[in-house]
Amino acid sequence: MATFFGEVVVAPSRAGLDEEEEAREETPEDREIRREIEKKREIEVLWSCAAEPLVCSRFIVAIGRNAAAFLSSFILDSVCWEVIGVVKLWNEWCRTSSTTNVLPTDSFCLFYRLIADPTVLLCQCSCYVAEDQQFQWLEKVFGSMQKKGLQVTILSTCPVADYKTQESTLTLVSPFLKALKTKEFQEQVCCPLLEQPNIVRDLPAAVLSYCQVWGIPAVLYQCYTDVIKLDTVTIEAFKPLLSSKLLKSLAKDASESTKILKKFLTTSETHNNIYI
Repeated sequence: MATFFGEVVVAPSRAGLDEEEEAREETPEDREIRREIEKKREIEVLWSCAAEPLVCSRFIVAIGRNAAAFLSSFILDSVCWEVIGVVKLWNEWCRTSSTTNVLPTDSFCLFYRLIADPTVLLCQCSCYVAEDQQFQWLEKVFGSMQKKGLQVTILSTCPVADYKTQESTLTLVSPFLKALKTKEFQEQVCCPLLEQPNIVRDLPAAVLSYCQVWGIPAVLYQCYTDVIKLDTVTIEAFKPLLSSKLLKSLAKDASESTKILKKFLTTSETHNNIYI
């Protein structure tokens, strides 16, 4: 309150308090808590094969439940592929373990190797990798591989609402595929390229950016969908990729794939109904 006419009164304000609090010296207890959290958020990649770095010519990475389910239905089987690695991580959204016996609804990140050609590796990553953990994931996964002669294919999904176009997203027929590739990737892509100003984010973007920096030929196939759960239509939207040079030689029989897909979704629905 002013004591005389014309006096300048500074109003109470909390501006700058946050900076002062941040500048406050960290206590030993604060440091211990921070170290424990950082340690808990460390990513651990466990390989069953002793030889490192892994010789890899083709690396297929499926990120998200629907992309992982596509590989389970149309590529993977227990006869031709073997599990060679697993990622253990913890964050606010998920927790994975070292087990390889997983359900479709579990959060997991597993690595497989083609028995007939051990240089072909595959990764199913249905878990959420937080932004501060993505660099760890890249360094520990790609750090275990020889980069010479390596080619990477990434599969992922995202909401159709994220797709930027002059048309109304309500008129778009979803799901649909778009591709984004590094400068070094010279093969024909299986769908239209992603137009500007669209961007990709999270782990798919991190993997593609890593490949661009290291000069690794890589292509990202992103499926835009309006369904966030496991969905037959979204999974089958990746089927054009089976005509690609890499996946064509790995694809299972179509009738067998359809049966596996139905069984896969039935198992998922049954597991989800337990919690209803």
